[in-house]
Amino acid sequence: MESLRVAFFSIVLLVASLDAYSESRSVKDTKIKAFGPGEELHYVLQYGFITGGRASLVVKDTVYNNRQVYHMKGMGYTSGLADKIFRVRDVYESFFDPESMYPVKSIRNINEGRYRWYNEALYRHDKDSTFVNSKRSGEKYVAPGIYDVVSAFYIGREKYFNDNLVEGQIIKIVTYFADEEFPLLIRFRGIEKIKTKFGELECYKFSPVTEVGRAFKTEDDMHVWITRDANRVPVRIKFNLVVGSFTCDLDSFKGLKNPFSSIVPKK
Repeated sequence: MESLRVAFFSIVLLVASLDAYSESRSVKDTKIKAFGPGEELHYVLQYGFITGGRASLVVKDTVYNNRQVYHMKGMGYTSGLADKIFRVRDVYESFFDPESMYPVKSIRNINEGRYRWYNEALYRHDKDSTFVNSKRSGEKYVAPGIYDVVSAFYIGREKYFNDNLVEGQIIKIVTYFADEEFPLLIRFRGIEKIKTKFGELECYKFSPVTEVGRAFKTEDDMHVWITRDANRVPVRIKFNLVVGSFTCDLDSFKGLKNPFSSIVPKK
C-alpha cells in the first residue's frame, strides 16, 4: 500500500481554483512561455493492463489577496480494484505569482485509506526571511528560491527542461514539503523517442532521484518523459516499485499555450 501511495504522490508532484476568488478578468500577459491559464493535463495510471487510477493538472486564473495569480491544482485518485483495496483522493494546490514565479500559497489535502492530512502554507520570499519549521497551517517564512511541490513542477517546465541540458546533469529545485525544506533532484537522461496514443513523440527523459526504502529499490526507479517542444508536457511517468512497475500516461489535454509539436513525422 505504501508503494501505491508513493506512486500517486509522484503523479501529483510531477504531474499540479478556488471559485470564491475567481474573476472574469485574466492575468495579464507575462514572461511565462511554457504554460498558462486554461491548460489541463489528464493522466491514466496502469499496472500492466489494469487501470489503477487517474490524475490531472489544471491551471486557472484567480485573485488572491487582491493579487492576480495562477492557480495550479494537481489531483490523483484510485479507481477500480485499486480503489477498493486502498482508496486515494489527493489534492495539491499552488497559488503562483506569474511575475515573480514564486508561490504565495499552497494547499496539501491528503486522503489515503484511513490517513488524513490537510495543510495550508502562506509564503514570504523576503531576502532576510528565516525558514520556520511548523506543522500547523499558516504563514511560512522561507528563504528566496523555495517552491512548493506543484509550482516546482511548473517552474521546471518554464526554466529547466530544455536543450541546454547535458546528459547526466542534475537539476536541483528546493521545495517546501511536509513542513520542511525538500531538495528535489532530477537527473537528465537525454533525448528519447517514445510511442504514445498521440503518435511517436520526441521527449526529454528525466530520472527524479528517488528515496530508497519500502517503495523504491534504487535512486533511479522513476523515469519521466517530457515533450521536446515549447510546452514541455510530461507524457509518461514510469515507476519501478518493489511490488512491480506502474506507468502513468497522458490521456488527454487541452489549452496548451503552444503547438503540440513534438510528434515525429511518419516516414
